[in-house]
Amino acid sequence: MTGGHRRILVVEDDPETAGQLVEQLTTSGYQVDLAANGNEALSQGAASDYAVITIDRMLPDIDGITVMRQLRDDGVAAPVLIISALGEVDDRVRGLRAGGDDYLVKPFSFVELLARVEALGRRSDTIVKETILRVGDLAVDLVSRTASRRGKDIVLFPREFQLLEYLVRNEGRVVSRAMLLRHVWDLHFDPSTNIIDVYVGRVRRKVDGQQAYPLIHTVRGIGYCLRAPG
Repeated sequence: MTGGHRRILVVEDDPETAGQLVEQLTTSGYQVDLAANGNEALSQGAASDYAVITIDRMLPDIDGITVMRQLRDDGVAAPVLIISALGEVDDRVRGLRAGGDDYLVKPFSFVELLARVEALGRRSDTIVKETILRVGDLAVDLVSRTASRRGKDIVLFPREFQLLEYLVRNEGRVVSRAMLLRHVWDLHFDPSTNIIDVYVGRVRRKVDGQQAYPLIHTVRGIGYCLRAPG
């Protein structure tokens, strides 16, 4: 990590552990900000550009996994090191699948934590922060969570934005209803409803209505595909 990329956010509610982390990371040359709970983490994490964020899973107000997911939804791309006393395989897998980049089990040695922070920091240096996705004349802003087409704002509810973002990230690929259920609704089973068709219909009307050409296409019997003509 170089220059301004030595700034770390530590999310830890235990005062003793937090003090030790801040002291030792500061001694190692990092600029450290501290968040004592999930709400502080969400506020600070979205407002500043951190090289690495460390998050304790067991927080008093919002659990660390939920905090991390919300930060990802807010467009925060900083690598996240999850720190937790929950060390079973299922716990680690859940944390990594939720958006974590590494997982460290308590108790730990500071030497190991520092090595992991340094490794994540090197990854952070190479991240190209993609904040606006574009397909044709459609623009999707991942930071402000807004979309526009030909410069005209498209009013989307949060779930509609998530659906559009997923389609845009998979531009040109056919995505099935099962994929949308899994990645947009976090459902791993088919609830036997037409929720997908309803939401795609809403988003399609907002994105493609009164436009020169459609972007969202139905692939009969499979799912949907977002692509520009040409």
